[in-house]
Amino acid sequence: QVTGYLDDCTCDVETIDAFNNYKLFPRLNQLLESDYFRYYKVNLKKPCPFWDDSSHCGMRDCAVQPCPSDEVPDGIRSASYKYSEEANSRDEECEKAERLGAVDDSLSTETREAVLQWTRHDDSSESFCEADDIYSPDAEYVDLLLNPERYTGYKGPDAWKIWNSIYEENCFKPQNVKRPLASGRGESLIYLTKWVSSVCVEKRAFYRLISGLHASINIHLSARYLLQDTWSEKRWGPNVTEFQQRFDEVLTRGEGPRRLKNLYFLYLIKLRALSKVLPFFERPGFQLYTGNESQDEEMKDLLLEILHLAKSFPLHFDENSFFAGNKEEAAKLKEEFRLHFKNISKIMDCVGCFKCRLWGKLQTQGLGTALKILFSENLIEKMPESGPSYGFQLTRQEIVALFNAFGR
Repeated sequence: QVTGYLDDCTCDVETIDAFNNYKLFPRLNQLLESDYFRYYKVNLKKPCPFWDDSSHCGMRDCAVQPCPSDEVPDGIRSASYKYSEEANSRDEECEKAERLGAVDDSLSTETREAVLQWTRHDDSSESFCEADDIYSPDAEYVDLLLNPERYTGYKGPDAWKIWNSIYEENCFKPQNVKRPLASGRGESLIYLTKWVSSVCVEKRAFYRLISGLHASINIHLSARYLLQDTWSEKRWGPNVTEFQQRFDEVLTRGEGPRRLKNLYFLYLIKLRALSKVLPFFERPGFQLYTGNESQDEEMKDLLLEILHLAKSFPLHFDENSFFAGNKEEAAKLKEEFRLHFKNISKIMDCVGCFKCRLWGKLQTQGLGTALKILFSENLIEKMPESGPSYGFQLTRQEIVALFNAFGR
């Protein structure tokens, strides 16, 4: 059990649990199941910009497109689930590859027409993420509900290389401090604890956000672990042993509960961003446009309800503690902060498992969007109630990523 107060915050675990579990999450979950929030456009074919690496996870559960598109019958690609006799006989292997876990990027004709009408607005220059070019021929819509974040079998040296790059090169960390999951844990954890307590609040917060993101991903992999994999059935469920290896206080020499507290810290940062961005979504001209007018209005009402709820939270993180010192030094540190995070978003294109890459890109863009909101408070306050908002803008991609990452 993780209990008590969080470092650098006036809030405690129990207050967040009660607020999230009973008030916010049921509403948020309903929102994320709607058409506007379930489809995310992503380019999973971008090359890794940091090292030559053509190795990809060969497991089916990592896959995005198990078969070349020209081999997949229309019946399968249309997501109608009405397979013709010809479709079944074309290639039995293709149908098997559409098992649970393989990324399903099929969209119905109606949905395809609707998403073509989703407009793109991006007038903001202060981005914390390296966003995909959604007009690239390689960018495709993915249904997030058909592709849940869970264990795919992607692990070992390739996965370690990603996290090592994130922690060792992008977390404002001195070289003599090893990352939390490194081998030879004991001594390095003591150094890490001393380092975290000694650095400025901004660098400490940056490290805790990445640690919280890492914890979130590990929790989902443990909670939806592949427990049975036979020719007739695949079954996912909680793997307690896997969870304990990452978070148990004894097995991690005290580090596990700190990782979980960093997840609560990440939650507070995103919750604060949602409370700040309310004016952007409250404007009469803003729509969650899918083409279904009644559903769009209903979802906007639900979205505003969630944002008002976020604003009502009694113990928000005080982001004014960020970059509050010498103006010149603060500006330099803020830019460094932004570039470090942008670098981490680029590293997601090096993830060998496509499903892991999908959720990694979405969650880093979601966190990057939350940071963009927190650092754009003045621009949000100056927005006109009607007409375009040139000072501050969110793309549909950023909106979908922000709320889905918060849902994680």
